[in-house]
Amino acid sequence: MSTQQRRSKTPHVLVVDDEYFNYEMLSMALSDAFKFSYAESGLSCLSNAIADPPDVILLDVCMPGLDGYDTCRMLKNTPETKDIPVMMVSGLESEQEKQAGYEAGCDEYVVKPFAMQSLLEKIKNMV
Repeated sequence: MSTQQRRSKTPHVLVVDDEYFNYEMLSMALSDAFKFSYAESGLSCLSNAIADPPDVILLDVCMPGLDGYDTCRMLKNTPETKDIPVMMVSGLESEQEKQAGYEAGCDEYVVKPFAMQSLLEKIKNMV
């Protein structure tokens, strides 16, 4: 496989977070392995995921308006986005919060703060 082919196969990760800093941190730390795009809300996540389907969505749970749980339900109930893996990322670490994430349809639930290497491995396993 040529370098050009490998580059075009770089997995696309859509980061959905109302805190732009979190997106910047992830994209700087993991840009060697993934191509990143950003959505600041649940609604923009849905339209971005339909317009340019990512390989994985990293979805913050606590956002104003449409929270991560509702956004995940919408993604999993929309034909164009239902098969995209969703990894919820949250500071909420209780078993009830994790359970709510899985009930909403997420494929993985990661608690902040997390080790970048651990997140890198989880994303690679999803793509």
